[in-house]
Amino acid sequence: MSIITIPDTGYVFPSFRPPVSAGRSPVPAGTSAHLGLSYALLEGYRELGLDLYVPTDRPGPVPCVIWIHGGAWLSGDRRYFPDIWPEGIVFDGLIARGYAVATIDYRHAREASFPAQLHDAKAAVRYLRHFAGELGIDPTRFAVWGESAGGHLAALVGLVSGRPDLEGSVGVADGDSAVSAVVDWYGVSDVATMPAFAEAALPDADPHADAEGAWHGEEPIDVVLAGVADRAAAELDFSPVNHVTASAPPFLLVHGDADGLVPIGQSVLLHERMRAAGAPVTFHAVPGANHVWIGVDMEPLVTEALDFLDGVLGG
Repeated sequence: MSIITIPDTGYVFPSFRPPVSAGRSPVPAGTSAHLGLSYALLEGYRELGLDLYVPTDRPGPVPCVIWIHGGAWLSGDRRYFPDIWPEGIVFDGLIARGYAVATIDYRHAREASFPAQLHDAKAAVRYLRHFAGELGIDPTRFAVWGESAGGHLAALVGLVSGRPDLEGSVGVADGDSAVSAVVDWYGVSDVATMPAFAEAALPDADPHADAEGAWHGEEPIDVVLAGVADRAAAELDFSPVNHVTASAPPFLLVHGDADGLVPIGQSVLLHERMRAAGAPVTFHAVPGANHVWIGVDMEPLVTEALDFLDGVLGG
């Protein structure tokens, strides 16, 4: 595993995670935590888990935002945000605004081919809605927010409806997987227009690059679609642009115009498709921003997302 550095800063992305400091609580102040909830038990696979944090200083039930991690569908973990980000910037911001936060795992591409990842994300939504009463969350006010591969899955969760083959039946098989809002940070939206990852102009600082072995000699999209019976049909299903309807929930699309991994044109296309369908969508092109917000201050981008969620969910 290679080491990645940010040029001219001396910062090196870690190739492992050290033990949590002694005395450090994994549960933020002012929250109750439900850690390691197994939202789906799949024969032949690991249990799929989620962690839920619920503010204790707000009258319940509170709205819930489901965070979906990135990692090219090949890696990542519900417990960790990108190492380059200021610690807690997304998580603490949501809690401070009065949102419960659920962070979820899903099957990686080498564990199972698409649509397993979408099945898992939708199963997590159904699980949280099924147990909303005892968890203290409002089942009518759910949102999904993801970055990179997580942004792609968040978009699919918001857009896919009425397709049993894409809904899946893992975990809590019955119930509604609809959400009220989607925040998609620089996700893929259309396989047909997505350039090869191996040809991308990646910055040395990108934490999704060598540390995950994602696109040096093997394309992530090829891996996640490797086991499908009909590649052409799977590419259509994998692409959020092909699921857009006027009934889509409100979307916030945010993408850097210097993204060397997932071109900004991916979000432009989804924005155009949603506008043409009459679906509610806001698009923000971030000048000078590369993948995972390298090159810009992300605090205003987090604030923008929180304001968007307040406008839809009521905070």
